[in-house]
Amino acid sequence: MAPVRSRRIVGPGFAIHKDMALYGSFKGSGRFSQNVEMVYVCNAFVVSLAIADLVVAFYTYPLVLIAIFHDGWVMGNLHCQISGFLMGLSVISSIFNITAIAVNRYCYICHNLKYDKIFTSTNTLLYVALVWVLTFLALVPNFFVDSLQYDRRVYSCTFAQSASSLYTIVVVVVHFFLPISIVTYCYLRIWMLVIKVRRRVKPDAHLKIKPHDLRNFLTMFVVFVLFAVCWAPLNFIGLSVAVDPALSTSIPGWLFTASYFMAYFNSCLNAVIYGMLNHNFRKEYKRILMTFFHFW
Repeated sequence: MAPVRSRRIVGPGFAIHKDMALYGSFKGSGRFSQNVEMVYVCNAFVVSLAIADLVVAFYTYPLVLIAIFHDGWVMGNLHCQISGFLMGLSVISSIFNITAIAVNRYCYICHNLKYDKIFTSTNTLLYVALVWVLTFLALVPNFFVDSLQYDRRVYSCTFAQSASSLYTIVVVVVHFFLPISIVTYCYLRIWMLVIKVRRRVKPDAHLKIKPHDLRNFLTMFVVFVLFAVCWAPLNFIGLSVAVDPALSTSIPGWLFTASYFMAYFNSCLNAVIYGMLNHNFRKEYKRILMTFFHFW
């Protein structure tokens, strides 16, 4: 794809992507903090996930748009490093928050008798803080292997998969496959319990699952599935190139570009999912849209 044609396609699409991520994540996090009906422990992780989406929408995406319209990076090395760091911060904190949400839902549904002791308000805040501390620690090695570089294929300062094969393998395994495995285990156990409860003729008080708990679980399950689908191609490409560097020349540029923007498009999907699957969010989004059109 020629550079000019690429910019014509990527530029408007990325601008829409930025606006969706910014608006959706802001409204999503805002409603969780304002609506008393929706305040429960799991919301702390959902708000944290929304913040992870906002990180790139406020700073990184505008710089990418500037690079697209200038056909190159014109903001200097400092902004490049900050932009790449924030992209990594958003991605890693997202998967860590999704993992924390899965563990939270697993404990709530499968071990409800112990849940209140494990997830007190104080403990939950500590867990959220731990997620962000681990995220920052996970990004520190980037500065030692010089992996935050400008990639002209995607007009972004981002993680360079070719900087260090060993580091790329560690990143993909620790920051993608390991969390995905934990989340998969948690949700499989929940699904097994749901099926078990549905098949019981005589209800068991200890195994009872409330409809709104099931809806909340389904919402977060869809968030996880879309994250895995959106990020899997880019991670598999990175892992393949790290294992066999010779493959880097045989991977089409369009495939890498498509997988990259597919991955970062995920940051605007969460609010859409909340709006589609959560009744309270649908009502709130409807109220916001009615207010907006009434204003105009």
